[in-house]
Amino acid sequence: MMSSTKELILPQMGCGTWAWGNRLLWGYDQSMDRQLQEVFDLCVSNGVTLFDTGDSYGTGKLNGQSEKLLGKFEQEYQGINKERICLATKLAAYPWRLTAKSMVKAGLASIERMGRVDLAQMHWSTANYFPWQEWQLLDGLADLYEQGLIKGVGLSNYGTKRLRQVHQKFSDRQIPIATLQVQYSLLSTYPVTELGLKDTCDELGIKLIAYSPLCLGILTGKYNDPSTYPKGLRGILFKRLVPEAKPLLDCLSAIAQSRHKTMAQVAINWCIAKGAMPIPGAKNIKQAQDNIATKDWLLDAGEIAELDRAAKIAQAMVQNIFQSK
Repeated sequence: MMSSTKELILPQMGCGTWAWGNRLLWGYDQSMDRQLQEVFDLCVSNGVTLFDTGDSYGTGKLNGQSEKLLGKFEQEYQGINKERICLATKLAAYPWRLTAKSMVKAGLASIERMGRVDLAQMHWSTANYFPWQEWQLLDGLADLYEQGLIKGVGLSNYGTKRLRQVHQKFSDRQIPIATLQVQYSLLSTYPVTELGLKDTCDELGIKLIAYSPLCLGILTGKYNDPSTYPKGLRGILFKRLVPEAKPLLDCLSAIAQSRHKTMAQVAINWCIAKGAMPIPGAKNIKQAQDNIATKDWLLDAGEIAELDRAAKIAQAMVQNIFQSK
């Protein structure tokens, strides 16, 4: 199914379905469908209209279930802002995808599952281990755009140097890069402070998207007690990160109390204040309401400076291994 040639519309804040995808990956529970549909409806009706997922979320026997659900929710929604919904997915650089045609095929499969794809993104760069493959896949992403199958192209986990190279490649075909999403939060400032991605994106006319703006939930404050840490490898990570983040969490808490907001809302609003579009995950109505209440106010300069100072002394979150430079 070919998507409309209507202009790509990007809102101020989006919803990241990666949280749905990870949940679905480990065991799909159909009882969640109704709840997730309610989350989707609530977000759209309140102006949160960008929904981001990936063709690698809900894979295997689930056969792209995250994309299927998102497409189903969009088709069934009939309320306000329906015309502003932007369905975004990320196409994985799997080792068996080696040609431009394989990327086009992947895009067509996502379109089949979702009904349409407005924004198709390269999920990660292979520059660190197989640059030849990446160039071919980027050609396929460009082909999807030129054939009118998608409204916009984006990238994920790219650094400044690689971004400029890809931007030139796309410019040669007169294709704009609409978005770049990176792991960005108060505990993951590296893409902006070290790589300078925000300045580069502004220069090139690219919208910066912040995924994991709550840093796996650490910035919500709900993991202050070690007994609440998740199990397994994530728990080991939390044992290192959370104690080191206490001054930052205390700062978040103080600002949240003075603003009559939640810590999560302050952390998300910080991303917005920095000029990035956060895509926090939402698996239930309460989380969605909390996220939505972030978008109509802004931290002041003093509060942002306090958070910046606290973030500098906190132990940084481990970067995505596919993040290029």
